[in-house]
Amino acid sequence: MTPVDHDALLATARRFVREEIVPLEATLLGAPWHVAEPTLNALRVRAKALGLWAPFLPAQYGGLDMPLDAFARLSEVLGWSPFGHYVCNCQAPDVGNMELLLAFGSDAQKQEYLEPLARGEIRSCFAMTEPEHAGSNPVQLSTTAVHESGAWVINGHKWFTSSADGAAFAVVMAVTDADETRRHYRASQIIVPLQTPGYKLVRNISVMGEAGGGWASHAEVRFDDVRVPTGNLLGLQGHGFALAQERLGPGRIHHCMRWIGICERAFDLMCRYATTREVAPGETLATKQQVQFWIAESRLEIHASRLMVLDAATRMAREGQESAREEISYIKVFVANTLQRVLDRAIQVHGALGMTDDTPLAWWYRHERAARIYDGADEVHKTVIARRALRPYLEVAPRIPREH
Repeated sequence: MTPVDHDALLATARRFVREEIVPLEATLLGAPWHVAEPTLNALRVRAKALGLWAPFLPAQYGGLDMPLDAFARLSEVLGWSPFGHYVCNCQAPDVGNMELLLAFGSDAQKQEYLEPLARGEIRSCFAMTEPEHAGSNPVQLSTTAVHESGAWVINGHKWFTSSADGAAFAVVMAVTDADETRRHYRASQIIVPLQTPGYKLVRNISVMGEAGGGWASHAEVRFDDVRVPTGNLLGLQGHGFALAQERLGPGRIHHCMRWIGICERAFDLMCRYATTREVAPGETLATKQQVQFWIAESRLEIHASRLMVLDAATRMAREGQESAREEISYIKVFVANTLQRVLDRAIQVHGALGMTDDTPLAWWYRHERAARIYDGADEVHKTVIARRALRPYLEVAPRIPREH
């Protein structure tokens, strides 16, 4: 296979996103999924022709064998548009499920689920979060899978099962070993075709006023005596939490670079509007300086975010996820907050226009506020960071006797 020229690929992706996807955004963002999907499918065909299809996958599955640090750079370019990743078949949650199947799937699972997913013939979803438990504590699950007569019988209630609407299958996190004393070894991941009797999509959850549909949805779902073959177990029994961590590590890199792409787009819109907007009568120098400060602060934070994410991606690619665990927590907190601040400043500079859907700013503000919550809330990651920082001090700290 001819080595990929990553710089040339980035240039191709940049032209494709800005010249062919962005002009269609206004129509696509306001359209129901069934109306938008044919246009997006045509763009997917175009992405394949340009060699941008599923670049993170090995060549045997139609990808480019792109390492994580190189894919991080591409992810930023695709993040310029809300549809960049979807059009190139590297969108969440499918990208994470493909990585799971690639690493842990059996040959039969790869043939039945990974191959059509890699070709873009089907979509998938990931069902872990439950409304009855805090999503920040993924080992606390009520969904169960009981081994019975050669099948797994699944019962449970999930929500924020993103992209379940129209998906062909779900990867479901369920407790299979309820008596296991080690809580991180109680759950497993099981593949569930969504036409299986007992599965129900209850609703597409309205998020900040939008219920969405198709890939752009977040569903509440139920599993009532859903029976699937024992061969649908993904990886080892009781290793569901380990698989979730394997999925989340690269996923956080993907998300963070996508967020940086959003920040760059918002920054571009902010600068364009700041230099062309009508100046109000009596506008003071201080007001103009405030806008300049917002631009400077955004530029600094975006640059810092990019360096942090590329550092984490490079370390993960070279040394593995465990070695980059702390850096992943850094970027998850820092970049999510940068995203929120940059979007907020861009909206403020645009004034009333920023609140409308005439630009993608308001759409991103609604959809990406969750960045500080999903894949580990800010507070969880900050706790991890603080504990690791304090550990060497606690190990050598002298014991101070208490006074009686």
